[in-house]
Amino acid sequence: MNHVDDTALISAVVRDWEDRFGVRVVAVGFATLYLSVANPPTTLEEALRVAAEHFAFCPDNVWQRDGAPTLRAYAEQLVDSDVWAFWWD
Repeated sequence: MNHVDDTALISAVVRDWEDRFGVRVVAVGFATLYLSVANPPTTLEEALRVAAEHFAFCPDNVWQRDGAPTLRAYAEQLVDSDVWAFWWD
């Protein structure tokens, strides 16, 4: 993954999400990461907190998304979503 050169950092974040949201790695590419999510946020309030974490982890998910490049718009997509996809440009 081309955003950071520290795989330990990426692993630590994903491991934390595994504990909190039941994520599992589905696929990893040079600039992509796909996670299945067993316990996604169920409210917009929860999703906004998770969206902030996603933004710190992968700003491109917000900045380069289809639609409005806002944290709120991104968070709305996270409510009850059983897949999280990350893409770094």
